[in-house]
Amino acid sequence: MSDPVVEIRRLWTVFQDGDKKTVVHKDLDLSVERGEVMSLVGCSGTGKTVLLRQILGLAQPTQGEITVLGKPAAELGKHGAASRVGMLFQHGALFSAFTVLENIAFPLRELKTLPSALIHETALVKLQMVGLGADAAYKMPSDLSGGMIKRVALARALIMDPPLLLLDEPTSGLDPDSSDSFCALLRSLHRDLGLTVVMVTHDLDTLFELSTRIAVLAEQKVIVNASPKEVIAFPHPFIHDFFLGERGQRAMELLREYPFTV
Repeated sequence: MSDPVVEIRRLWTVFQDGDKKTVVHKDLDLSVERGEVMSLVGCSGTGKTVLLRQILGLAQPTQGEITVLGKPAAELGKHGAASRVGMLFQHGALFSAFTVLENIAFPLRELKTLPSALIHETALVKLQMVGLGADAAYKMPSDLSGGMIKRVALARALIMDPPLLLLDEPTSGLDPDSSDSFCALLRSLHRDLGLTVVMVTHDLDTLFELSTRIAVLAEQKVIVNASPKEVIAFPHPFIHDFFLGERGQRAMELLREYPFTV
């Protein structure tokens, strides 16, 4: 077996606010294998998005180790290493003053090593890859629907062909049809590009549609990290309420329909 794409060992995350100390993660361990779609779930305050930011190198844990593709996550911002990880933020995080094409091209332009014509063509290719036509290239973010914003943000996350993609609530704010369409796009890109994906989501349909494994955060650590069927069978109050309550019934139908194979 190849080395994990993401390896987290003995991680602690502690926030200090005056005399108040909040321990979010305590001796948390997690491995993400190449080619899988790992979903992080947990109740509010368990540090799911914090963990994504630490994997990306945007935040540092209080102690512990995070390696991404064999290198410390803290080095992702150095020497062009950020091209190894793409990030889709929850609300897209597009630059409001840039056109669609300028948003997608931004990471390549920041390198300052490629000719403008090549950057333009590459951005157009990524725009088409996420299912948008050239007619969208010069629109402003304010002219886009929620689903289009997600697709443009995804194109930007993929502009440097990263092997690892991080997704923070990828279908939040989308109507059911747009959510289903975006999930289908993510599933196709995961397969065709050979991506490894780490995703935070509260949406059970998205969770069951895409996940090969689910890591449940509770009690300041990962309490179970396994296939969807194995996670649902794990005895824990959060898992019972999250997966087996009324809101989980429709998603459970997907669990019976999808084989969860890559």
